[in-house]
Amino acid sequence: MAAAPSAVLAADAEQPIPLEPAGEWRFSVAPYLWGAGLNGDVGLFGRQPVDIDMSFGDVLDDLRFGGMLVAEMHNGTWGLFGDIIYVKTEADTSAVRTVLGSPVSLDVNVETSSFTGTLMGEYRLYGSDAVSVDLMAGARIWSVDNDIDASLAADGSPVADFSGSDGSTWADPMIGVKARFDTGTPWFFNAWGMIGAGSSDFSWDVLGGVGYQWNDRFSTVGGYRALGVDYSDDGFVYDVVQHGPYLGAIFNF
Repeated sequence: MAAAPSAVLAADAEQPIPLEPAGEWRFSVAPYLWGAGLNGDVGLFGRQPVDIDMSFGDVLDDLRFGGMLVAEMHNGTWGLFGDIIYVKTEADTSAVRTVLGSPVSLDVNVETSSFTGTLMGEYRLYGSDAVSVDLMAGARIWSVDNDIDASLAADGSPVADFSGSDGSTWADPMIGVKARFDTGTPWFFNAWGMIGAGSSDFSWDVLGGVGYQWNDRFSTVGGYRALGVDYSDDGFVYDVVQHGPYLGAIFNF
């Protein structure tokens, strides 16, 4: 999840196809869960960035909605790859202190929504019955928004209120490589690696997993994914790494 991690991933679902000649188009759709935690620095409203260290359990406690999906189309030589992650979290924090003999309370509500969308073209560098390797190029869009509401009260009486929003939307050109290795059994391995820069100083994404092909139309896959980005603009800082295990279901058409 972004500004609050997201939750899962599935990967390349197609069977390896020889490089030449190009065949009919194949499609795959893969909803997934990504048990990602979030580590890094986040800064809002131009203030000093604070260190964030959230486990997936922490994120799950605050989760209000999450959705992740990988989709792909390929004809054996050319392909198109897409990955979408959307996560919304909400956290409430309160603190009470005694000031000059009177209780003073501060209540803070933070809503965070994050969207990460990736679209990349693919070219099959190598394809056989056992191995497929695709070069990838495209772009990744990030959008992170934080809404904060805070209220200060003394002795039960309101003293001050504050509300505000901070975040940003940006895009990075990306390049990468994706591979699948078949074992001659229903088991297979897949992996990808991507890097990019543009609006951010640097972004990257790596994944590795093992899958099981139940039939021509359906397979499952699980493994580990890590994704990072270093971005700052106009007082907003988002320098984070999300990482954790994923589990997905792949439907082929």
